[in-house]
Amino acid sequence: MDVILRHQHPSGGYPACPTFEVYGYSWFRDGAFIAEGADRAGATDSARAFHDWCARVLTARAERIERIVDTLRSGGTPAAGDWLPARYTLEGADEGDTGWWNFQLDGYGTWLHLLVTHLRRHSADPAPFREAARLACEYLAASWNTPCFDWWEEDSEQRHGNTLAASEAGLRAAVDAGLVEGDTAERARDAAEEIAATVRREGVRDGHLNKWLGGPDAVDSSLLSALTPFELADGELAERTLAAVERDLLHEGGVYRYRADTFYGGGRWPVLAALLGWHYARTGRRADAERQLRWIESQFTAEGLLPEQAPEGLRLAPEREQEWLDRWGPNATPLLWSHGMYLILADELGVLDGTVAGSVAGSGS
Repeated sequence: MDVILRHQHPSGGYPACPTFEVYGYSWFRDGAFIAEGADRAGATDSARAFHDWCARVLTARAERIERIVDTLRSGGTPAAGDWLPARYTLEGADEGDTGWWNFQLDGYGTWLHLLVTHLRRHSADPAPFREAARLACEYLAASWNTPCFDWWEEDSEQRHGNTLAASEAGLRAAVDAGLVEGDTAERARDAAEEIAATVRREGVRDGHLNKWLGGPDAVDSSLLSALTPFELADGELAERTLAAVERDLLHEGGVYRYRADTFYGGGRWPVLAALLGWHYARTGRRADAERQLRWIESQFTAEGLLPEQAPEGLRLAPEREQEWLDRWGPNATPLLWSHGMYLILADELGVLDGTVAGSVAGSGS
């Protein structure tokens, strides 16, 4: 927990990784999960500061969002530079022209979903977030069917299962919680229903959720988010999606992103191990969830830091690792998203106040 608190900016934004030059920004997606972990670990003020930061980022761009929505409703297509970015500087500004892909939709749905979770947990007043939630819902309701980059900043010409799951969950949460009302609530509800129907119609292959809609059969472990926490898939669809991830991407406790991954050689991610463990815990597979927690704990450095990828172990494309080391140096450590997800899983298992909490405090994680 100390790592998260130590590196949170006074504005409330969380850097993805404070020591990795290109990760010095705050993502809505990463940050929302980090805030959820912090909130579960008792750092309520930290979580609230992040949610406040998100609300300020959105309301500061109200006119821009309204223009995007108006363009989409009239049948037009916003220019590439008009879309909201996925990440911002820690002060809440656009990052500028860095030449790095930046159009993703999932973060806004993820934030809405976990904002509602935060507000309900603390019986907090939703009033300070209503305008930001309205803007986020209008944006997602108008744009959800637009191809964009996925969690991994890849495949910008596709509509991704995990992106749609986050968007549907955020819209649904905002409506169910009464965070948005009137015409906005109606548009959000309709969009959520249409997203769910579209995913089931176009986003299923061989009985499991597919990496992208309308594409060839491919499994991506980010699809676990459609099971837990977003709950887009249940029943047999959820079971077969989980089985596909376990079959193709689970290896000795760690979880790969997808089989064709070459980033840093294609290693296993603590974030994804925690996501899998979270679902196991929610579905009564406690021993399997604990196994994921132990694997994550084995990835802590001597300084109590979690990386983006496990530095050791079998890689899917080991011949591609060196090119990333040459480009950006060792893989991002600490990745605050890894720390946040670890706290979520530990709390889901009810061990934050036990031995795990002690090891967290002792390691500085």
